[in-house]
Amino acid sequence: MGWRAYAIAAVSSQILGVGVALGFLATARGLLGSWTQELGGHLFMGPSAFIIGAAMAGTASMATLWRRRIRLVVFALLLLLALYSGGFADLVRLGAAGTGTILGPLLLGRRPRFGRPVSTRHEGRVLIALLIAASAIGPVVAGLVPHAVGPLSILRFLFTNIQPVDSQALQTLCADPAQVKDCAVAQLQLRAGAGGIFMAILPSFLLLLLADGLRRGRRFAWAGALLIQLALSVLAGIAIAGVLQPTTSDTGASEGIAAIEGSGSSQPLTLALPLLLPLALTIVLLATRQLFHVTAPAGTYKRLAVQVLVMAAALSVVYVAAGLLLAQDFSPVPGLPDLLADIPDRFLPLGFVLDVPPAFFPQGTSAVLVYEGVGVLFWAVAGVLIFKTFLHQTHLRHDASTERARKIIKTWEGSSLSWMTTWPGNMYWFSASGQSFVAYRVSTGVALTLGGPVGPKSEMGAAFAEFARHCRGNGWTPCFYSVPRELRDHADSSGWSSAQVAQETVLPLHSISFKGKKFQDIRTALNSAAKEGIRYEWTSYASAPFSVQVQIEEISEEWVADRNMPEMGFTLGSLDELDDPEVRCLLAIDQRHTVHAVTSWLPVYRNGHIVGWTLDFMRRRSNGFRASIEFLIASAALSLKDEGCEFLSLSGAPLARIAEDPSEMPRPRPRSRPPGSLDRLLDWLGATLEPVYGFRSLLAFKAKFQPRYEPLYMLYPDAASLPAVGTAVARAYLPTLSLGAGLALAGRIFHRPGRSGPSGSRHESPDQPRRGGSG
Repeated sequence: MGWRAYAIAAVSSQILGVGVALGFLATARGLLGSWTQELGGHLFMGPSAFIIGAAMAGTASMATLWRRRIRLVVFALLLLLALYSGGFADLVRLGAAGTGTILGPLLLGRRPRFGRPVSTRHEGRVLIALLIAASAIGPVVAGLVPHAVGPLSILRFLFTNIQPVDSQALQTLCADPAQVKDCAVAQLQLRAGAGGIFMAILPSFLLLLLADGLRRGRRFAWAGALLIQLALSVLAGIAIAGVLQPTTSDTGASEGIAAIEGSGSSQPLTLALPLLLPLALTIVLLATRQLFHVTAPAGTYKRLAVQVLVMAAALSVVYVAAGLLLAQDFSPVPGLPDLLADIPDRFLPLGFVLDVPPAFFPQGTSAVLVYEGVGVLFWAVAGVLIFKTFLHQTHLRHDASTERARKIIKTWEGSSLSWMTTWPGNMYWFSASGQSFVAYRVSTGVALTLGGPVGPKSEMGAAFAEFARHCRGNGWTPCFYSVPRELRDHADSSGWSSAQVAQETVLPLHSISFKGKKFQDIRTALNSAAKEGIRYEWTSYASAPFSVQVQIEEISEEWVADRNMPEMGFTLGSLDELDDPEVRCLLAIDQRHTVHAVTSWLPVYRNGHIVGWTLDFMRRRSNGFRASIEFLIASAALSLKDEGCEFLSLSGAPLARIAEDPSEMPRPRPRSRPPGSLDRLLDWLGATLEPVYGFRSLLAFKAKFQPRYEPLYMLYPDAASLPAVGTAVARAYLPTLSLGAGLALAGRIFHRPGRSGPSGSRHESPDQPRRGGSG
């Protein structure tokens, strides 16, 4: 964007932001009477809306990753400022930000995108973490703004200084219904010292801490954030109920914080907003539960619970003992029963004990340190202990079954897809001998495997039959997915049906050199990379510098956003699967340390030794070196050949294949369906999904390397189970596909020109694989 575009965005945002704020005042006057009256008297604003509008317009030219993060944080903070501070300038800034966001793409000659954004699982975690962190800052901001008038601004009273009040005077004050507000303020002031302030913002402190765990995908952080939001919802509900109570001599002293804004009870929306905010965040957390599946090693949180309980007991003893020694520094002087009864107040957030008048309060310095320090010390240490649980390597999340499966993979000979069986989402069945296993997931009554049995080849047939019996015993239909020809032949002899679902491409490394005319494109990529100063570098995601990790995230997020469809899983890895110490990453990096492309490689074992590697994650920067993927695959082949590896698998392209001998076509049983009908259906499905996921273009791209083609099959016992099998496969690849995204996918498929039906297919021209991954 040039200076003219920024000037247009800034001026337009300021003007339209004022219009939005005035329109809100006119519309909401009947719903939020007390707030809008306050706003009407303070119409001054500075240049901040001008700046924010231009900045938000500028985000349109940013990479997808940072554009989304910046917009989410800015809008969340501006919305919270409007709800807590509630000034006219806050509303103008919010309106200016929205105006700038819409104007940005228009000024760049693009149409604004509306609707639910599509992101990777990894980026989804980051966005939720940023949202929770931004929501935690709102109460803190409320305490720093001296004249806050927003519907949630009552929390500003938590940050006043301690004003010692005689207990008798406090009781007299709270007994007078006319002094309800002064009573509540006095109660808050008694708890608003340094320790009181910390305890007041304790939910914010914990949410900021848990936001880091959410960023890492931790299930414990998700559960903790959900629990806090539910607790805040309950607290807000109690406050609203207190406001709706008639003020009498019996209830006046117990209304607490709810009584501070009792004048707003005639506006239902004013009362509902403090409850709606935590409820909305609760719904967001529940809706994104599937993003947070990373767990700590077994026993981590049992140890944490023991440590926290022991610390709480020890600090309670210290508090009671110190309270008895310093009893004369409290007013009134507490006895042992008073100190014991006060222990819960020392550890609870201020909002939970706000309506309980204190039995005593500290006057001396030592008493203040004991009174306030116990809770601060407890939660500070507890926060450190919780944070430490987030620092364990994510690969430690594997349970005993996963580790057992990994050991079998390394001991015996598996397929090129065997390492994918260790990914999250799989369950494991182990043979009676304990030497073979099958990875599977159950959906719609179908036990869908990822590959065939892993273990000794001599047990393959027995493990196949044994697993099928295990499925039938549980009422499941077994379906083996992405299995090699050898297992297909065995299944055929047992009366099973089969269909080819993918084409694997394999590069034998013993004689590879990329010489001759057929490798012209590959040599061009290698030579061009050398001229442009681009080199390849082996690393792992966890050991890569932080700047490199961020660039990989940017490339991945841009790839998913470009497609505007959910990221696929099952046999298609993502950033989560990259974060494994056994997985190698190969990067294309220039002299400025810019990452142009990234590929990941999964190990293939035979008898305890790595004999090959399988390509999984494959994405490049849109404005980077165009031949970066060709460069990386060729470099990997030459490098791994020097390491003594036997082959590279470029993995399988789902629903795509090279025309082969008719004997290799799917072979259903004669009585199940006419020969070739399922095959034609899969061909049509592959052609239909081509514009969205580009599987055929991907296979055409891999053909540049002159690979050996090996078909991968789906095995099923009966054609009657195909509808359920199809649903299970769809859910495995797109587990988070929502109704809206499904309709969008259907719209893109069935409203494109040149679409062909099941009887034919339309092949797209090969494209650079920035739009595709491997599978």
